[in-house]
Amino acid sequence: MAHAAPASSASGARHTARTPRPSDVFDARTHAVAQLAVPVLGGLVYGLWAAAINRGGGPITGWNVLFGFVSAIVFAAVCVGVLRVAPMMRRELHAVLWAVFAGVAFGFIYSQADHSVLRSTMMSLAVAFGVFAVNFYRYYTHEDGAGHPVG
Repeated sequence: MAHAAPASSASGARHTARTPRPSDVFDARTHAVAQLAVPVLGGLVYGLWAAAINRGGGPITGWNVLFGFVSAIVFAAVCVGVLRVAPMMRRELHAVLWAVFAGVAFGFIYSQADHSVLRSTMMSLAVAFGVFAVNFYRYYTHEDGAGHPVG
């Protein structure tokens, strides 16, 4: 099936239609619940992961369970803080904040497997750099200099 090409204007300029934003499937209440539920669930997974690595295949002890819960609470609290503070920053600092969060979270988990401090630091810096590069690219292409969405 053939379609007609869009007609150009008399001045020869191309007609550019504004690209519509995707519709929002969920309401504001669902987004509000998700802003708290996602960090809590992420924290629980992180705490379970930290406790499992820390016990090293040994028996589950009370201290191991406490370590997992404390790791989960700290991870979730910092994640909620980053989610609330980061959008108010410029795109460069926004990307740096997520990179620091990801680097520290990964470095802590990696250090639980009895790796040296130097190796844990180098691995967490590599992860942080990757997270920074991806986030900076995303924010640079989707926001203006003040942090407002483009388009």
